[in-house]
Amino acid sequence: MTDPRTTVVVITRDRRDELLRTLGKLAALPERPPVIVTDNGSTDGTAEAVARLHPDVTLLTPGRNLGAVGRNLAVRRARTPYVAFCDDDSWWEPGALACGAGLLDRHDGLVAVTARILVQPGGREDPIVAELRDSPVPGPDWLPGPALGSFLAAATVLRRDAFLAAGGFSERLWLGGEEELLATDLATQGWWLAYVDRMTVHHAPSAARNPTLRRVHGLRNTLWFCWLRRPALPALRRTLDLARTVPRDRASLRAFALAIAGLPWVLRERRVVPPAVEARLTALAEAQRTSTARRYVG
Repeated sequence: MTDPRTTVVVITRDRRDELLRTLGKLAALPERPPVIVTDNGSTDGTAEAVARLHPDVTLLTPGRNLGAVGRNLAVRRARTPYVAFCDDDSWWEPGALACGAGLLDRHDGLVAVTARILVQPGGREDPIVAELRDSPVPGPDWLPGPALGSFLAAATVLRRDAFLAAGGFSERLWLGGEEELLATDLATQGWWLAYVDRMTVHHAPSAARNPTLRRVHGLRNTLWFCWLRRPALPALRRTLDLARTVPRDRASLRAFALAIAGLPWVLRERRVVPPAVEARLTALAEAQRTSTARRYVG
């Protein structure tokens, strides 16, 4: 079942043991995908362990923490038509990569397919799966699953050339909800994104994470995205809704302060999406307000 169409891209920082488990799972896949790891400046011996234990893996060591931009480096190095993103604490189920590549082969207007996520240990569905499965975004009949407004970088197979043409992940956003801006830019270029239930990714959430910092970056990036791409009135509505609903604490205040500090460059780089794309974003408004899976807490 060897499949040469997809390269798996992983970014990591100071999660050596989790990454080694993930690389072992990827090495056992029947597709035998090439794997590229960007080590974002780990200090726990991650790079040395990967080089020693997984010599077939392409290891990139930029020497500092690039956040999501580390994926851009890996995608540029890939030589396959498709790339599958994977976190260092997640891994693809056998057959999922071949399924994703087959769907992209068959549908010329499809840029990305996002898989079902099972949380380990236990194998329960991640709460976000229900929202993906019931996505309110209207889409064409030929899509292999519900149309999406964005994607999850830990569970998506995507066209390499389209990713590069759209500029990849933003250096400004760094990490935390960074997918939304790229997904919207891909939609602006005419692409569709879909959720596919028969593809599966497993996620064993790492304990080595800073949920408060991730919340700060996620909220800041959501605000920046709205101000960069949404028309004035929807951007204002979303901003006010977030101001009313996020926790009233120091982390939220910091996120808003960082977002406001970025207004000069946001206004310089602001490009409002066309009406058809804004209609997709508008369709998501109620789901975003009522989401229990994506909340700015932590």
